Amino acid sequence: MRAKYKRVLLKISGEALAGTNGFGLDEHTIAHISENIKKIVDMGVQVSIVVGGGNIWRGRSSENMDRTRADHMGMLATAINALALCSALENCNVPTRVQTAIEMRQVAEPYIRGKAERHLEKGRVVIFGCGTGNPFMSTDTAAALRAVETDSQVILLAKKVDAVYDSDPNINPDAKKYDVLSFSDILSKNLGVMDSTAASMCRDNNMPILVFGLSDPENIVRAVKGEKIGTLVNNEGKL
Repeated sequence: MRAKYKRVLLKISGEALAGTNGFGLDEHTIAHISENIKKIVDMGVQVSIVVGGGNIWRGRSSENMDRTRADHMGMLATAINALALCSALENCNVPTRVQTAIEMRQVAEPYIRGKAERHLEKGRVVIFGCGTGNPFMSTDTAAALRAVETDSQVILLAKKVDAVYDSDPNINPDAKKYDVLSFSDILSKNLGVMDSTAASMCRDNNMPILVFGLSDPENIVRAVKGEKIGTLVNNEGKL
């Protein structure tokens, strides 16, 4: 089956990079994710990635620290994850570049939209670190922003759960799974797929999101092929 999309942005949470450890980096998990990213690159898909940092630091859980400083620490955590994922992709012979919203030229390129697009056109994976570079902005918002800026066709939102539910399926065994939702549904029902700023940006720029589980990294390939997995979120609320 051929790829459904030509250019995608993959959002990977920091927790996903920790595997079953719950904290830090699990090399086996990162390698497995990288192997599946290589598969879609070999299919001719142009791939950019935004990584979270929750496996290293969650500033929101710090009660005694200034929020701006805590968020800056979180940005540095995403840079660590971006470099780790870059190394794993290079081990798979995937040409990769890391661009960060906070300048750290000794270890990564500064984010420049035109340069990122040229990398994508040349078949290089581009990993965006440090979120948007601004405090009070989540990496979900960074994913929405970078997807719009780079003219991606879809955001592939890889999460712990395999889709969007009306309640937590880990707590409620009768939770209802959604195959498709509109952004209005996401915002009005407060479903927690992503923060409201990111959801509003995607809605306003007609950027669809496919939410799926990363417990099986092969889902990255299935998502790109257009197989029926997860939950599709778009403006129409239709498949």
